[in-house]
Amino acid sequence: MTLSPLRALALCLGVGSLAACGAPTEDIDTLPAELSVYGAMEDDDITLPPVEPMYLAEPNHRAAVLYTGPEEPGTIVVDPYAKFLYYVDAPGSATRYPIAVGREGRGFSGRATIQRKEHWPGWTPTANMLRTEPEVYGPFAGGIPGGVASPLGARALYLYRGGNDTRFRIHGTNDMASIGNSSTAGCIRLFNQDIIDLFDKAPMGTEVVVRTYDESIAQEGIEMANRGVELPPTIVDPEVVYAAVEAEKARRAAE
Repeated sequence: MTLSPLRALALCLGVGSLAACGAPTEDIDTLPAELSVYGAMEDDDITLPPVEPMYLAEPNHRAAVLYTGPEEPGTIVVDPYAKFLYYVDAPGSATRYPIAVGREGRGFSGRATIQRKEHWPGWTPTANMLRTEPEVYGPFAGGIPGGVASPLGARALYLYRGGNDTRFRIHGTNDMASIGNSSTAGCIRLFNQDIIDLFDKAPMGTEVVVRTYDESIAQEGIEMANRGVELPPTIVDPEVVYAAVEAEKARRAAE
């Protein structure tokens, strides 16, 4: 079977390093009915691979839940400590998504609004990333265009406060293994299937509330407020990434 560029990237990132790709350890062709939203899906002209079942263990999947927080319907609530994002659907109920949290995601709290939304956004490492972890980000200093290889995944929501870009992003990811955990860099990441769902729900101007650690304990309990582990940087082979970019260009040119 020939893997699509996105499928290959997702499987490789799932084992921690593109330079050490391996076969999945669980059957990805069938998912339980309640997790069917994580099956393969067509998005524009890109086929998203299914999320491996190993990454969807309770509570690491989308769920309709009771919501006891004070936020109004239509609000996004990010808990970077419990590794959850809530979209408040109605009084007392919300859709809960599992997230991965990077260093920038842990450095922000309070309120902001969504003032920019992007389909398949491109990505360029920040000057701080290049300075602090040149071995990880240096090969990508020129950026990665939007598409199958972009670390921002299928969608991105950009948060502003007082008309200024906070540099806080809510976006997709190809790194399925990171969901439910923390990492050294980045903001708030969701499975691509989940960021597409959230993107369609949340219009421009949506208010986003990011909890503090104390607020996470109050709402989730101390054990859940410390969910997940700190992951080491994922060393990604730039040749594999840019090969995926070129393969996607060639596929589109041939259509």
